[in-house]
Amino acid sequence: MPAAIDLAQKLSLFTEHWTPKVVADFNGHDVMVVKVKGEFNWHSHPDTDDFFLVLNGRLTIRLRDAQGAESAVILGPGELYVVPKGVEHCPVAEEETHLVIIEPAGTPNTGDPATAVVKTRL
Repeated sequence: MPAAIDLAQKLSLFTEHWTPKVVADFNGHDVMVVKVKGEFNWHSHPDTDDFFLVLNGRLTIRLRDAQGAESAVILGPGELYVVPKGVEHCPVAEEETHLVIIEPAGTPNTGDPATAVVKTRL
């Protein structure tokens, strides 16, 4: 019988930040957990949206429009936000925050394969 995926248990298996871990596949998408703290880099995904669901902690997603104007979305536990494809964004967490992220398999987390971390499966 298939077993349910325990997200807290999966998150307990690693300590590093900004390194998504694949926990499931969903219609050609990677379902991942990640621990974040501090500021990531500004980036965009030209062909895909970016899905963030906060499990615990707080996440600020800084956004920059085509004219360079900035805004932000602040998420707490149980809240999610989808960054539309092509929108430049920068996730920031002042405290360690745990997330579920979903994206098409093979999507680089920085938007650029040359600078992206290698995703591992738990």
